[in-house]
Amino acid sequence: MDAQLRQKIDDLPQSPGCYLMRDRRGTIVYIGKAVNLRSRVRSYFTRADTRAFVGILDELLGDVEVILVGSEKEALLLENELIKKHQPRFNVMLRDDKNFISLRLDVRQPYPRLEVVRRPKKDGARYFGPYSSATSIRETLRVVNRHFQLRTCSDRCLENRRRPCLQYQIGRCPGPCVYPVEPEDYSRHVEDVTLFLSGRADELEQTLRGRMKQAASELRFEDAAMLRDQLQAIARSLEKQRTVSTDPVDRDVFGLYREGASVVVQVLFVRKGKLTGARHFPFRGQELPDDVIAEQFVDQYYAGGREVPHEVLLPVELPDAAGREEWLSERRGERVHVLCPQRGDKVRLVEMARENAEHNFREWRRGRDDAEEALARLQRRLHLSRLPRRAECYDNSHLQGTLAVGSRVTFVDGEPDKSRYRHYRVRSDPGDDFAMMREVLTRRLARGKDEQDLPDLVVLDGGPGQLNVARAVLSDLDLAGAVDLCSLAKARVVDDEALLAARQGYEPVAANAESEPGTELPGTEHVGGATLPEDESAVEVAPAAAESPGKTGRSGRSRRPGRWRKSDVQHSPERVFLPGRKNPVVLHANSSELFFLQRLRDEAHRFAITFQRRLRREAGFRSVLAEIPGVGETRKRSLLRHFGSLRRIREATAEELALVEGFHAKLADEVFRFFHAQDAAPAADDAREAEAMALADAGLEDGEASEGAESAPEGDDARADEEQVLSELAEEMGAAPQATGP
Repeated sequence: MDAQLRQKIDDLPQSPGCYLMRDRRGTIVYIGKAVNLRSRVRSYFTRADTRAFVGILDELLGDVEVILVGSEKEALLLENELIKKHQPRFNVMLRDDKNFISLRLDVRQPYPRLEVVRRPKKDGARYFGPYSSATSIRETLRVVNRHFQLRTCSDRCLENRRRPCLQYQIGRCPGPCVYPVEPEDYSRHVEDVTLFLSGRADELEQTLRGRMKQAASELRFEDAAMLRDQLQAIARSLEKQRTVSTDPVDRDVFGLYREGASVVVQVLFVRKGKLTGARHFPFRGQELPDDVIAEQFVDQYYAGGREVPHEVLLPVELPDAAGREEWLSERRGERVHVLCPQRGDKVRLVEMARENAEHNFREWRRGRDDAEEALARLQRRLHLSRLPRRAECYDNSHLQGTLAVGSRVTFVDGEPDKSRYRHYRVRSDPGDDFAMMREVLTRRLARGKDEQDLPDLVVLDGGPGQLNVARAVLSDLDLAGAVDLCSLAKARVVDDEALLAARQGYEPVAANAESEPGTELPGTEHVGGATLPEDESAVEVAPAAAESPGKTGRSGRSRRPGRWRKSDVQHSPERVFLPGRKNPVVLHANSSELFFLQRLRDEAHRFAITFQRRLRREAGFRSVLAEIPGVGETRKRSLLRHFGSLRRIREATAEELALVEGFHAKLADEVFRFFHAQDAAPAADDAREAEAMALADAGLEDGEASEGAESAPEGDDARADEEQVLSELAEEMGAAPQATGP
């Protein structure tokens, strides 16, 4: 460390705040907080700190920045935000886990409903969970929807529905979307759901039992039976929960297990003394001591909006537990205790969490070892220069030369890393797949070269042509040899109709060929002079008896004589093309290395297709609304929010349109006339066109008529048909879901 930097550290203020350590290139490598910034930063350069990265700070450190705050709690909040923003290499990073599911209930709505959310927000709603898996949350929703009668429809559906849905018909919803429902009665259901999801089952059982007895005494036996079913459902759900404490307190219990730099943190959710769920979080490359890992993990865990319990039990003492208690108490709205128990039942809970952490560590390590082995086999089989820990795959998509897009997906250590997924709007000629691939690769690799962020392996969806494009891009960017390349070509058909029929002893017959009397094919039905197959997926064939006198007329594969199916066609294996090699590499059909490449290719294809479809829906929807005079983006959103779909906008009267926010009577009349002018104008033309097409299909010239031919639809029928087609097309191309009308 140079003298100037050391002097800067000695002159740091003795105030609470956060410090940011940068390396000699200016990259932030570590972020921390302290009550006394000078003492904390200077402690890194003493022998008391044994963390691995501290030993290299003298050579690594280029600068130290500090941000002063007013208190320790403010420093804690700022540290969380800075870590999320900069993601330093030496900090513990709790990445956003989209599999972390919670239930949201906003009691401020007139008729609240349960929603499944991934990221809880501080919006005043109640959040329940988190749930360890989709299976557990699905079971909870099944019980709630069956026995507690909350609506399941969206807010837009609630406002626009005209008749009740199936949930009302089977008695699982009171139907507030259509029928008048007393808010007091509905609020009672909401309170019951809140007690059930909060783990206060004893209190809920007592309340429901009292209501059941009252209903029975008043001879309301159907209501009493429904309350009885609710009690039975609650009892069944409680049987699955394990009682771990006699103290009915909500707790989050943290456990930690590590082997070297690999760590797993376990969280047990204890509600009212019962173990309701668990979650584990694996980390790699963490050489920080246990107390620092626990401290940073807890801060980021609760900063993400998770529910704060009454007690937080930790396996290690935290240096500033009092400040953390203050922060968590503020988030919960009441006193929260952060404890490191030393004896009693709480110690056993922490030990249970540690045992679960160890078990999940073994499972995680086993999965990592399997992935490492598969990647090593792929490296050997394809003769790659490095282990493909980070592999990227690229694919393109377009719709008849429009809306051309590209996609990039990234797998790290054999698993998807969706934070590195990217979409590309391609500007090249959509008809030239090679030009599209060149553009996407050039944009990606040029930026990766500048930022020193290149993958180990680039996989292309295609054959030798796409592979040669990638080689040219690497050569142009002076990256030849810096990245391994391969392309995966899909299986291709090695049979055609003639080859397959010949192998089975048949000749192919055209599907529309006229049959001579007495030559009907077996397995077909003769109707009106045309031979029709029994199955649409089959293709007709005729026996080649003259060429194969010994044949009995049965196919070698198909059980139906005289027919062959698409499943009988033989395909080549999937092939991997490599640079500098003429013949492709064929991997074993069930090998883990081929499965990895197929999974990578299919994910890139899915990612490109979904993006292209989304653009197509947006473009189609905009193309209709953009033609409405005097309606901009804000009014378009108001129309859609009010009516729910393009069809209902078209069906609305001028008076109904005038009720939309931002509309007045004159503008509503213009919109009404716009849609109805569209409906009326093409009616006659469509009728004439339909008649001409019917005549052409019948083999007649214009002006002729066949005997018994029906005339084309006219007038209102044609307009109705066109309106239905246009409405359905608009919905398919991006209109929001609408309520079911009568």
